Amino acid sequence: MAYLTDDAREVAGCPFCVAHEVARELPGLIVRAADLAYVTLNLYPYNNGHLLILPYRHVADLTELSPDEASALMAELTEARRALQAALSPVGFNIGMNLGEAAGAGIPGHVHFHIVPRWAGDTNFMPVVADTKVMPETLEQTKQRLLAVWGAQNVREAVDRDDSTR
Repeated sequence: MAYLTDDAREVAGCPFCVAHEVARELPGLIVRAADLAYVTLNLYPYNNGHLLILPYRHVADLTELSPDEASALMAELTEARRALQAALSPVGFNIGMNLGEAAGAGIPGHVHFHIVPRWAGDTNFMPVVADTKVMPETLEQTKQRLLAVWGAQNVREAVDRDDSTR
């Protein structure tokens, strides 16, 4: 319930609607905030490091995105994949989007990508016998790993920019 009632979220009834200014502070599960899109850990992950990439604007379908928003989503998806690789060393990824309730969208009103890191043998019997998923670390631990990676990337990008201006 804390995720759904977090003061950082708009009251529009959508847990994914968050103001850009608020997202920049990286509250809760948000790990990256760009101009038109942001990245957050999934509160109900399929696997450790499961991220969601979302536009700030509340739209239900890809066709409603502006070209800039669509581009920003893809850029953040690419960055998320790089960060997950650096932070968690997965051997594969599932990347996808569920559009509409019939397609399995849990929040059908706010379009978003899922990126799920995968490791050989990461499926286990717990979801089958006990409807439980075993996670090797907390969401906060994963967030700190990703922030460390993105922080290092931001420093490298700033150094690269400084070097290119000389």
